[in-house]
Amino acid sequence: MNLRPCFAALALLLGIGTTPAAAAAKPHIVFILADDLGWGETGCYGQKKIPTPHIDQLAAEGLRFTQHYSGAPVCAPSRCVLLTGQHLGHAEIRGNQQAAKSFPEFKEGQHPLSSKAITIASVLQNSGYRTAAFGKWGLGPVGSSGDPARHGFATFFGYNCQAVAHSFYPASLWQNDRRIPLNNPAVPGHAKVPADGLTETSFHGTTYSSHRIVAEAEAFIASAAQSPNPIFLYLPFTEPHVAMHPPTEEVNRFPRDWDPQPYQGENGYLPHARPRAAYAAMIHMLDQYVGRIRSALAKAGMLEDALIIFTSDNGTTHAGKPDSPFHIGGADPAFFHSTAGLRGFKGSVYEGGLRVPCIVRWPNHIKANTVSDFPSYFADWFPTLCAAADLAPPTAPDGENLLPILTGAATPDSRKPMLWVFPEYTGQIAVRIGPHKVIRRGLANRKPQPWEVYHVPSDPAEKTNLAAAHPELIRQALDLLRSQTSENQTFPLAIPD
Repeated sequence: MNLRPCFAALALLLGIGTTPAAAAAKPHIVFILADDLGWGETGCYGQKKIPTPHIDQLAAEGLRFTQHYSGAPVCAPSRCVLLTGQHLGHAEIRGNQQAAKSFPEFKEGQHPLSSKAITIASVLQNSGYRTAAFGKWGLGPVGSSGDPARHGFATFFGYNCQAVAHSFYPASLWQNDRRIPLNNPAVPGHAKVPADGLTETSFHGTTYSSHRIVAEAEAFIASAAQSPNPIFLYLPFTEPHVAMHPPTEEVNRFPRDWDPQPYQGENGYLPHARPRAAYAAMIHMLDQYVGRIRSALAKAGMLEDALIIFTSDNGTTHAGKPDSPFHIGGADPAFFHSTAGLRGFKGSVYEGGLRVPCIVRWPNHIKANTVSDFPSYFADWFPTLCAAADLAPPTAPDGENLLPILTGAATPDSRKPMLWVFPEYTGQIAVRIGPHKVIRRGLANRKPQPWEVYHVPSDPAEKTNLAAAHPELIRQALDLLRSQTSENQTFPLAIPD
């Protein structure tokens, strides 16, 4: 029995609760974030080899964006943009730097958010939401200023450190500030071919981390059904980020003839006897997690009141050694057509590194089976979720409120420019201005690359550089970058003249 309406009514009668209009009037918000999932790696975005029925069902029941961009082309800064609503010109975290570089007292975790950073979780928590995160954090070690508990998450379970998350059989996971033992011994995410040879069960442990993470999320949903408060559930799952060592029964769902050769580990992470099947298994498992979360919400009586967003933190895994048929960790984007023809991969500000799947389901608010080509990105979710919860953003957002587009109320003719200042992978900047994207790479090198300009709607593969024909767009992009890039000593990148 779902007691939430009863508690809400009682709270209203007694004059208690978290907000004057009763928390029950606000939607549950569930944000599902895949890790390195490519633009073309789900069925509703054109994938032919890997079944993703639960993700596809979300799209059939909601809205699918066709020009949605991540906050950055790699993990930590993308998550920073998502949670703070500040684009990479203003974001505190602009790269994947380990915390120990600036804070040697921490042995794991990434450079932390500061105590002054405001996250969407903090805003929602302060308005009465029950907040929780299950999965991969990557924005500061436990006990640091970037601890999830200090940024609005009352409950956290999963990986604090992205480097630890390279293994799906780690020694432990974090439950708030406590380590929860998981595997003894742990299975590393980086190892060589075993001395006795590579088999399909090499590098398997006792407890697969994602199974425990999803189970904890299901338990949270079940417990939340007894509360009048709405939930904000952040689910940054780790699949399909390498290393690949999914359970054998999941690998066996896919044809053996897919894998004429094993991945020997030449591009880092773990070797695998059946790399294509293993990669497909990870995406199929991600889809199963989406189905389990949906079922848990339905069982708790929350599904029809839930705003569910599904997306990815960046594009699919980039290439490794030129003489290897595999990408980093044994991924094979060519086999799966992972970018669906877009240029570039993870780590790149080309479309293949930044454009990601994005699906939004919200019954009675979003029309089923709709598609939007409105350009959008991670900085938009802070003001959008505030609007959905009937809250005012605490500061002027870098992004735009997408709620009118989601609900079909209005589609603007234009939007704010979208901006990326990325100091890693040679140093890259990009600005999306209307239909055009202005790019410059190699800014951390002695010889920066020339300016590039692409008309994205007609040239999503970014084959035709229009820079010579549009110097005014380069000048406009430079003006925007100079006015909207704050100094960041931890992640410096000079804007060119």
